[in-house]
Amino acid sequence: MSTAATKRLSPAEYLALERAAEIKSEYYDGEMFAMAGAGRRHNLIKVNIGRETSLTFKGRPCEIYTSDMRVKVDRTGLYTYPDVVIVCGEPEFEDAEVDTLLNPTVLCEVLSKTSEAYDRGRKFAHYRRLPSLKSYVLISQDRPRVEVFSRQADDRWLLTEYDGLEAVAAIPEIDCLLPLAEIYDRVDFDVADAG
Repeated sequence: MSTAATKRLSPAEYLALERAAEIKSEYYDGEMFAMAGAGRRHNLIKVNIGRETSLTFKGRPCEIYTSDMRVKVDRTGLYTYPDVVIVCGEPEFEDAEVDTLLNPTVLCEVLSKTSEAYDRGRKFAHYRRLPSLKSYVLISQDRPRVEVFSRQADDRWLLTEYDGLEAVAAIPEIDCLLPLAEIYDRVDFDVADAG
């Protein structure tokens, strides 16, 4: 019995396909992975974080992107679409298309049942290889809970957890405070939501 060899894509081939595609796909090690859609809760949380951080950054040299800005982890070759991307300082892009960011300062992922293990594990392992990354923020969509991983001077990561709508998550590396009541504005935890 013979098996057909799977054609591995180069990063250039992936980018050409991705830029022409109607759906987003991530890329790693020669393979493309289609991304699933997100439900109401996921989208509300993502937009709320974008709104709150953009208010914080008014007049500062920071930019916020939500899930359509591709990020490349140059050291591992991962191309991915974080839920929220913050870059403070001059953004650096892979090429003249200006659609693949190389130097994020903060990355945020809204956790879902299907993505949580990956977001906490292998994806975070990739993200830690970004020299520019100062904080990694994980946001639960099942309850008001935010985890902020902050890079320390010795390249260790410090976890700070925030629970409950009264809490205020701090991202000191970018001088940002995020009230959980604002992150979860209009989010109903009692209603079923698939994404």
